Amino acid sequence: MALIDRFLARAVRRGRLTVIHPDGARATLGAPDPDLRDVTIRFADRGVARAILADPGLGAGEMYMAGRLLIDEGDVWDLVRLFKASNAWERGGGLKAGPASRAVGAVKYRLDRYNSARRSRRNVAHHYDLSADFYRLFLDDDLQYSCAYFTDPANSLEQAQADKKAHIAAKLLLEPGMRVLDIGCGWGGLSLYLHARTGAEVLGVTLSTEQLAVARARAEAAGVADKVRFELIDYRAVKGRFDRVVSVGMFEHVGPPQYRAFFAKCRDLLTEDGVMLLHTIGRMGKPGVTDAWTAKHIFPGGYNPALSEIVRGYEGRRMFPTDVEVLRLHYAWTIRHWYERAVAARAAIVAMYDEPFYRMWTFYLSGAAAAFEFGGMCNYQLQLSRARTAVPVTRDYLPAREAGLIGI
Repeated sequence: MALIDRFLARAVRRGRLTVIHPDGARATLGAPDPDLRDVTIRFADRGVARAILADPGLGAGEMYMAGRLLIDEGDVWDLVRLFKASNAWERGGGLKAGPASRAVGAVKYRLDRYNSARRSRRNVAHHYDLSADFYRLFLDDDLQYSCAYFTDPANSLEQAQADKKAHIAAKLLLEPGMRVLDIGCGWGGLSLYLHARTGAEVLGVTLSTEQLAVARARAEAAGVADKVRFELIDYRAVKGRFDRVVSVGMFEHVGPPQYRAFFAKCRDLLTEDGVMLLHTIGRMGKPGVTDAWTAKHIFPGGYNPALSEIVRGYEGRRMFPTDVEVLRLHYAWTIRHWYERAVAARAAIVAMYDEPFYRMWTFYLSGAAAAFEFGGMCNYQLQLSRARTAVPVTRDYLPAREAGLIGI
């Protein structure tokens, strides 16, 4: 058995994988699993095996992007899911890079986490300055690019994203005329929702010129540009005081060295009885590192924090942690919708960019979904307040507030 076959055989604990080598030799690993599709992969040349052995995550992803790792049976979703299911986080599994690759990667990763204002702008542009028309191909109608909230796993993506906005708005305890700061406002959907449903005035800030243009156009089209404003500005440069601060899907780009500065700034921006809601991807275990493929191709400078790292960020800032919610499978269900829509839009994506880009994006979505279904990733929602009495002392207020928002 070839070295790559022995390596893969150790990782395939569930499901059946067939490997076809460049010379036509075949190796069948594992056994059929009713919850996983059989997958057959083919190596176009001998360099594919070498790349995977050198660094499994980076090598496999780049070989797939280049069209040198081919999938003859199943698709990339099935392939990634097979490996993640075989190496579930709670059982301590996972494909590991060699010691040298891990050492080099760890040093590079720590350097990349220092997200200065200039570096943050560059990192944001890498991912979020892609055409909004591209994101429209697979996101919901409101362009929500973060974990949805599934009150029922069978719900549509549109329903789950609407429920997510209602869930967040309920936790913010908004009243007409309140001033809200939306840090990392994306294409403006949440900011516009908060104003439409509650009458609050919102300032959304982003570092993406593409997102800014879309958000401003949406506010103008809705006739609320005087109540919902959008600015191209780093959160560190925002001035003023706000009754509420909300940040959804942005904290992943702050970087651990800046966590304490982030929370200090948020506290300073809040009024004395202000409330903050932070929605972020996180890891359920201890602090770690971003995998090399994602850091290189998808989110340079990005990092999903452990809960302990978030807590260290705000401890000592005299902010009351009034609620912490853990969303486990919600993002896996969300990304499944995105993946299916991206696959259906393959021709449009290839025409807009190219085939390697399409392969990169579907590999990213597949890996991300599997990380939430079988890996150690989750979503955290943290509610923080400056005043002891700013938030009800029980969570009983949430269902009624959500129902009222959904019913509007």
